[in-house]
Amino acid sequence: MVLVTLHSPREKFWGSLVELNPAGGSVCGVPLDSVDDCILQLKAGERIDGSVVFFPMHRIERMELDTRNGEIPSLSERFESKTGVHPTRVFQIPEVRG
Repeated sequence: MVLVTLHSPREKFWGSLVELNPAGGSVCGVPLDSVDDCILQLKAGERIDGSVVFFPMHRIERMELDTRNGEIPSLSERFESKTGVHPTRVFQIPEVRG
């Protein structure tokens, strides 16, 4: 799980890293300001799906691993403690059916 900080426009996106290459990065997740809504939906028994989004490298200001910082839990840990589901199970690449 990663937290991507973007510019032009400024936004943050949280999710599972799908791919990273010189052209940019793909993440399956949600905008950071939607995480609490996702938690409430899961707790209510609703299904949520993350968006698979490609961000071109010129928009990526910073990408960091979602890890614990001392006593401060990671977003993943908070998500799992509130929903009972690890976010990598929620934000995985959807199967392509054809």
